[in-house]
Amino acid sequence: MSKNVRTTVYLDGADYRQLKALARAEGRSAAELIRVAVAEYTARHRGQALPASLGIADTGVGTLSEDAERLLEGYGRD
Repeated sequence: MSKNVRTTVYLDGADYRQLKALARAEGRSAAELIRVAVAEYTARHRGQALPASLGIADTGVGTLSEDAERLLEGYGRD
């Protein structure tokens, strides 16, 4: 087993309160719940390489997704 490393995580107030309530209800510590959540998340994403094509079509236009409906208007019509 590897040595534990201490870190600091900033949480939204509502998330923190919910975390503390869950920990109390389960008779566990908030730190334990955070460790379990991080372990589950990293296990799910371990080995999942990002596709090489990710970002290849970056237009540099930050509003493209907001304009999608307008830009695609009439597309596919004869």
